[in-house]
Amino acid sequence: MNVTFPQDFWWGAATSGPQSEGRFNKANANVFDYWYEIEPEVFYDQVGPDTASNFYHSFREDIQLMKDIGLNSVRTSIQWTRLIKNLETGEVDEDGVRFYHDVIDAFLAADIRPVIALHHFDLPVDLYHKYGGWTSKKVVKLFADFAETCFNLYSEKVTDWFTFNEPMVIVDGQYLHQIHYPNLVDGKKAVQTAYHLQLASAMAIERFRKSSKNEDGKIGIILNLTPSYPASDKVEDLQAATHANLWKNKLFLDASVKGVFPSELVDLLKADNVFWQGTSEEEAIIRENTIDYLGINYYHPSRVKAPDVSANSLAVDWVPSRYFDKYAMPGRRMNVDKGWEIFPKAIYDIAIDIRDNYDNIDWFVSENGMGVSREERFLQADGSIADDYRIQFMKEHLSYLHQAISEGSHCFGYHSWTPIDCWSWMNAYRNRYGFISNNIHTQIKTIKKSGYWFKSVVDNNGLSVDQ
Repeated sequence: MNVTFPQDFWWGAATSGPQSEGRFNKANANVFDYWYEIEPEVFYDQVGPDTASNFYHSFREDIQLMKDIGLNSVRTSIQWTRLIKNLETGEVDEDGVRFYHDVIDAFLAADIRPVIALHHFDLPVDLYHKYGGWTSKKVVKLFADFAETCFNLYSEKVTDWFTFNEPMVIVDGQYLHQIHYPNLVDGKKAVQTAYHLQLASAMAIERFRKSSKNEDGKIGIILNLTPSYPASDKVEDLQAATHANLWKNKLFLDASVKGVFPSELVDLLKADNVFWQGTSEEEAIIRENTIDYLGINYYHPSRVKAPDVSANSLAVDWVPSRYFDKYAMPGRRMNVDKGWEIFPKAIYDIAIDIRDNYDNIDWFVSENGMGVSREERFLQADGSIADDYRIQFMKEHLSYLHQAISEGSHCFGYHSWTPIDCWSWMNAYRNRYGFISNNIHTQIKTIKKSGYWFKSVVDNNGLSVDQ
């Protein structure tokens, strides 16, 4: 069956500044730059962010490769630590200013829509050491200043802006799951950080609406959604799924689209004595500065069951998972390389939830993809990677996405992660996601089978899917 997507659909891919550019000529270090300096052994094969995919030097050639596979839009990010020299005064670094102008101009010359995020896990480390990072209202204010600088510099050229990529991952990574520096487990700080990230997003949106030089400009946020499905229809499992969805999905989604946090979550945090410190003035900023549109990153579902141990019996620091346990559904499909379940139907469930519960806001799939290790297993004689597994993964997700669009969900695009194999935090290059492979030793880049396939999808504004 052939399916066709809406006219002017965004067909593209997403990357980020810290994962692609390399650390060349940067004015400051971010938390991952610093973490690699002090503990390189925690990164896979001790590969850090210093070179990444060398986009700082090769962006023109890389953008041409993106053009060759048909991308009509690409999301990346402006690094706070590259653009701003003096983090206190906001003084810009002239090389950073030049670089992002050149990148944006190269995208536009290639007829590729530049989609720009302002934060992709890359907090300047000095703002953590001096103020405590996102636990500090000072850092929130400095981020809004940085955002305004970006709008002043680039909004004449850039129409599409996003404040944060995956704010929940920042919360989880820094203060719950120990996968981002400073690797703490501190529930109180996690909750305060979540509130401050939402406030920072709203303040950036407020600055955008005052300073954007583009009458067509729009601004949103990128959220990673992992729909939480209950292990059974038992009341306890259903309640666990409700709690998981409140924390994993609805916290930032409700606040970004509706301007208010979920009341059920607010009541729970207050009862647990971990509610954030905020003011009525800040709540007004959040309420009055909701997003124009939404990006959704979806990779895998969350399956949960009632916790084996009562939340009331836990004496350790507060964590949201006290209200739910992970559930490994028997017979599930898995990407064993990454350890994630493959469940394409969830992208349909997300789309219908947006349609029915979030005013059918305009949205796009801002990331979806499949990370596979040792892709050289699939190397062909011509030097390309035969990544049929990635093609099948995207076909299935696009089929469900098309179904949701046909049922009225306002999705306007699909971006895969990622155009070119990029550096992926602690995992470095263990799992590859790109349409284009990157030999990190030579920086030779080669289009994979999925890249050629995706070009045919773009050319046809659709694809053939199994019924």
